[in-house]
Amino acid sequence: MNNIKFEGLGIDLNVNPVLVDFNGIKIYWYAFIIITGIAICLLLCKKDDGKYNVKFDEILLLALFLLPISIICARLYFVLFKLDYYMQNPLEILNIRNGGLAIYGGIIGAILTIVLFCKKKKINILDMCDYIAPYLPLGQAIGRWGNFFNGEAHGTETNSIFRMGIMENGNYIQVHPTFLYESICTFIIFIILFTKKNNRKYTGQLTYLYFFLYSIVRAFIEGLRTDSLMLGNFRISQILSIILSIVCGSILIYKRIKNKNE
Repeated sequence: MNNIKFEGLGIDLNVNPVLVDFNGIKIYWYAFIIITGIAICLLLCKKDDGKYNVKFDEILLLALFLLPISIICARLYFVLFKLDYYMQNPLEILNIRNGGLAIYGGIIGAILTIVLFCKKKKINILDMCDYIAPYLPLGQAIGRWGNFFNGEAHGTETNSIFRMGIMENGNYIQVHPTFLYESICTFIIFIILFTKKNNRKYTGQLTYLYFFLYSIVRAFIEGLRTDSLMLGNFRISQILSIILSIVCGSILIYKRIKNKNE
C-alpha cells in the first residue's frame, strides 16, 4: 500500500498497486490501466473506419503485431540503458510488473512495425500514422496513471502547490508529479489532433504534429524526472525529444510555406 499526498490540494490517498489478488496471482493497476487505454483508443479508432483510405480491420490486424512488439521494444530500450544492473540480474529483465518501459523504445518498435506492415499491405505509411496519431496521446494520457499507482516516474523535490508527497527509501519527500503533468499535456495533444483530423492539409501532417508537440512536452518533463535513462551526463529521452522537435517542427514549417505558395 502506498500513501500518496497532494498537500497543496488537500488530498491524502492510500493506493494499492495491486488491483486484484487471486490466491497469489496478482493483477496490477499498471497493466489494467494500459489495457484500458488501448481498448478505449481502438473503440475511438473504429469511428474513423475508411479515413485516409485505411480500414479499421487493418488497424485491428496491425494492433495484434504492434502492441506486443512495442512493449518488448520499450522494455529492451529500458534494459539497454541499465545494462550493468540487468547483466547481474538477468531474470529481472522479464519483470515488468513494477514498470520499466521506456516510451521512446515503444515508439521505435511501433514505427518499425507500421513500416513493415504497410509495405506488406501496400498502405501509405503516413496515412496509417495519421489515422493512429490522434489516439496515441490519449492512450499515453491514460497509461501514465499506471505510474501513479506504482508510485514511480516522479520528479525532483518541490514546494509547488501540485507537489506529491511519497515515501521513498524510508523518507517522506514532496516531488513533482511528472506522471500528472504528462497525462494532462498528452490529453491536450489528443484534443488538438482530434480537432484537426477532419481537416488534414497534407499526408503526414498529424504525424509530424504529434511528434513535434509530444517532443516539446517530453523534453520539459524529462528535465524534472529523477529516473531518466542516462548516457554519461545526458538524459537520453531529452536529447531525442529535442532532436525530434527540431526535425518535425522544421517539416511542419516547410510544408506550411510550400502549401501557402502553391
